[in-house]
Amino acid sequence: MATTVILSHDHRTLTSGFNCGKFLLDTYIKTQASQDVKRKLSACFVSVDHVSGLIQGYYTFSNNSIPLGLIPENYKNKLPVSYSSGPATLLGRLAVDARFQGAGIGKMLLIDALNRSHEISQSVGSFAVVVDPLDDEAARFYTKYGFILLPDSHKMFLPMKTVGRLFEEN
Repeated sequence: MATTVILSHDHRTLTSGFNCGKFLLDTYIKTQASQDVKRKLSACFVSVDHVSGLIQGYYTFSNNSIPLGLIPENYKNKLPVSYSSGPATLLGRLAVDARFQGAGIGKMLLIDALNRSHEISQSVGSFAVVVDPLDDEAARFYTKYGFILLPDSHKMFLPMKTVGRLFEEN
C-alpha cells in the first residue's frame, strides 16, 4: 500500500509519465502542479508505488467557499445568517494513472484527502469538502462516497461533520 506525500521537486521526473486518460488531469500534473505548489495556489499530494516508483495517482487541495445560496436548506440553517458563504476545502483534482486503475487507488486517495481535510479543519475553518467533477464518471465516483450535488452548479460537497463521522467510526 502506498502513502501520499506532498508533491516535491523529487517527483518531477515521475510526473512526465503520468497518464490517467483524461487530458486535463494528465496535463496538470505534468506541467502545472509543481508551479501551483510553489506559488501556494494549491497543495498536491501524490501516491508513489513502493515497488515500481511510479506515481499511482494524485489529488489537489486549495481553499474555497460555497455561496450560501447554493447550500441546501438543511445544511444552510447550521450556518450563521451573517455569512454569505461557507468556508470549504476544494478537492480540485483527483486522478489515478491508467496502470493502477481498478486497484482501489482512487478510493484510497479520496479517503486520504477526506482524512487530511478533516484534520486541517481542526485548525482552519472548513464547513465542507467541495469537488467539481470533470465528467459524469467522476460525478458517479463522488456520489458513491456520499457527495451531494449543489443546486444550480456542477459542484458537489460533503459536509465536514459527515467526514468527521467517517473517521470517528474507524
